[in-house]
Amino acid sequence: MTTKEKDISRLIFLRVIIVTSLVVSAVIIQYITSEFLPLNPFYFLIFIFYLLSFFYFMFYLWGKYYTAQVYFQIFFDLIMITALVYISGGLQGTFYFLYIFEIIAASIVLSKRAAYVTAALSAIFFGLLVEMMYFRIIPHYDYDPEKTVEVSLGLVTQNVFIAWSAFFLVAFLMNYLTGSLRKTRDELKIAQKELEIKNRLAIAGEVSAQLAHEIRNPLAAISGSAQVLKDGSGLGGEQKKLMDIIIKESIRVSHSIEQFLNLGSPAPKTFSSVDLSVVLEETLMLLQSSGEMDGKLIVDGNYKSMRVPYYGNINQLKQLFWNIIKNALKAMPGGGTLTIDFERKRKKEIQLRFADTGIGMSEEELDKIFEPFYSSFEDGKGIGMSVVRRIVDDYKGKIKVVSEPNKGTEVFISLPLEKRKFSSRV
Repeated sequence: MTTKEKDISRLIFLRVIIVTSLVVSAVIIQYITSEFLPLNPFYFLIFIFYLLSFFYFMFYLWGKYYTAQVYFQIFFDLIMITALVYISGGLQGTFYFLYIFEIIAASIVLSKRAAYVTAALSAIFFGLLVEMMYFRIIPHYDYDPEKTVEVSLGLVTQNVFIAWSAFFLVAFLMNYLTGSLRKTRDELKIAQKELEIKNRLAIAGEVSAQLAHEIRNPLAAISGSAQVLKDGSGLGGEQKKLMDIIIKESIRVSHSIEQFLNLGSPAPKTFSSVDLSVVLEETLMLLQSSGEMDGKLIVDGNYKSMRVPYYGNINQLKQLFWNIIKNALKAMPGGGTLTIDFERKRKKEIQLRFADTGIGMSEEELDKIFEPFYSSFEDGKGIGMSVVRRIVDDYKGKIKVVSEPNKGTEVFISLPLEKRKFSSRV
């Protein structure tokens, strides 16, 4: 059940509770005064309230147009409240406080604007009713000259103005409170999602590390043996080519194992002063020499002209760049432009921006981008962005990915420049 569905069901339930409370209060009062009138218009309006609540519930079960349903409910509630105010004596009655409940409901269930619109409608309905009753445009209900106290136009206007002020003040206060609550709720959702991702990374990391350790030693033996056989004599050209393939693929698998190990339990790193732009250029050269990049890809940005001193582990930073650029390359199989920019928005922070012109991602793919073993590419392992996330977290940085299908992807990484902010784990 969505938040909107929950809010509507609560609104219907609270309406029934409030109306029932009014009925109980009226029955008690009339029982004490011995004036119980079963056909009193008050009870007729209460019956209409219950009937409307039944129809509201049926529409709710329909499961469509929830926002329109709430607007419909609030509008008809205002009409019914105005009718209650009328039969209770208008300004001299006691029911106009019910307008406040509708303003609160609009603020919680709908939006800030809806709360102000509801406050304005409440002011209009109440103001018109009081003024029309004062000028005898509509007659007073159950008018009794002996019990009715005549009031001046100035007092009427003053009381109406006070009621209007109360309506808009309630709207303002509720919007402030609901805004804070919505912000807190969104922050809690983000924090919960971050925690889930970190827990998955931790679990996946432990399993990956165990598997990687089991594979690493046999792989090294295979690669070493192939190198010895290749350097030996007696092999033909085709056999040497096969040995080259074994060695090359062993190196590739070894690189994947290193990613698994980094995902699992990163070993302590050696830090030194580096230049991020130089590290990036070296990573791009490695990708070019490995055949990952071809002439169809254009790499642009201000990284060539900027010098960005940083304190970190050069191999870890290369791995960060490698994984992001590899993902961008996969997203542009037919070629495109990868823009890499460095920007200092704050004195103690550097922002990295990677923007490609590739296939982009859907909202569902964005939500899962950092989950281990999830990949939107056919040949993807689902490890690269998980490792990127872990490295950024270890440096106490932030990462944000913005993407739309067929409109490319942008990756923003913010890293602190203070040494003391780095995690001791890295």
